[in-house]
Amino acid sequence: MNLSVFGLGYVGTVTAACLAQQGHQVVGVDVNPQKVDIINEGRSPGVEPQIDELLSRVVAQGSLRATTQTVEGVLNSDLSLICVGTPGQENGGLDLTSVRRVCLDIGQALRRKQGRHIVVLRSTVLPGTTEEVVIPILEQASGQGVGQDWGVCFNPEFLREGTSVFDHQHPPFVVIGSSDHQSAETLAALYQFLDAPLVLVSLKVAEMLKYTCNAFHALKVTFANEIGNICEQQGIDSQKVMEIFCLDQKLNLSPYYLKPGFAFGGSCLPKDLRALLYHGRQFDLNLPVLEAILSSNELQVKRGFELIRQTGKKKVGVLGLTFKEGTDDLRESPLVELVVMLIGKGYSVRLYDPNVSLARLVGSNRVYIESRIPHIVTLMCNSMDQVLAESEVVVIGSKAVESNRIFERIRPDQVVIDLVRNVRDVKRSRIGYQGICW
Repeated sequence: MNLSVFGLGYVGTVTAACLAQQGHQVVGVDVNPQKVDIINEGRSPGVEPQIDELLSRVVAQGSLRATTQTVEGVLNSDLSLICVGTPGQENGGLDLTSVRRVCLDIGQALRRKQGRHIVVLRSTVLPGTTEEVVIPILEQASGQGVGQDWGVCFNPEFLREGTSVFDHQHPPFVVIGSSDHQSAETLAALYQFLDAPLVLVSLKVAEMLKYTCNAFHALKVTFANEIGNICEQQGIDSQKVMEIFCLDQKLNLSPYYLKPGFAFGGSCLPKDLRALLYHGRQFDLNLPVLEAILSSNELQVKRGFELIRQTGKKKVGVLGLTFKEGTDDLRESPLVELVVMLIGKGYSVRLYDPNVSLARLVGSNRVYIESRIPHIVTLMCNSMDQVLAESEVVVIGSKAVESNRIFERIRPDQVVIDLVRNVRDVKRSRIGYQGICW
């Protein structure tokens, strides 16, 4: 393809050079004439392994050249990739000055463009930016509507400084958010040589993914450091602990637990986390990340209560009571805590869990539930149908309940609050349905 790359900083230079290496004709565009001259000399404006050799080769071959002229870049390409900086502001927001300027320039150039053009934002921006900032500026400047003569995509980059050339050629996945399917398919052709999953999503999902990845990376660093601080106090080899920790790819390094929904509970996670924090306090350690986990978990229970409160209805049926499906363990179940909260606020509550039989509960499990809900026997129902018949709000708290049957039997006057998303095709627009975080 004929491509233009706007912004010849770290990301833009690597993107332009790597795409030129794949045989595309690339025009780099930057407002800084010094950067443009350096690129045209086959050198990199910044330090990055492999990039100087790569630039020297593709510039000599005529596959890459640079200019300060936006119109030249747009008119000589079918697809423009925006890679300008989005620096942070003191309040945490982003400075979109460069994004706005480039979009204005590209939009004005599109007035002179013959044939369809695709604008691809690669700069890291907060969810909603492409739809609320980029597209309106392009439409106003071009005098054309998105989807007619031009399309828009958001294509996040996952390049690490120091290994960016390798990362461009070996990404974990390629994610494309788009305004239309045609634009997404055209952009996808750029990456057909890569051995990586290709995922086509909405613009906002693509924007949010980049922040999700970076936030998790930051969380992992601080988590490992706090574990290391505890280890150091007792002469424990923290590197060895984390090395073995990472061998578990069933739970530790896996998709397991990374599913938005309700709070965690059970006889292990809350107790062990509290014990670890207690242990850290013995050494006067400040462990803010670990300490925040329980607080955040409690907030998720409160969020579930708020969803119920906002309905304005007082008769609540809770389907599921154990801390997870496939067990009858009620200890520190977040659903039990939700029920306690509802009872305390004067709600009429009915309960059903196919795995819970009060007659069979023994030991600490029975002691726990009787201490938290002493009169639970008066709240339990023998069937899901009984709960549905007696409730104005139905809370789905477990994947063990038959969610399909719930939606078949729900009345128009009832509200469903879903904490587990057992049925994937339920639309948020469905009247009376609310997911806890979707």
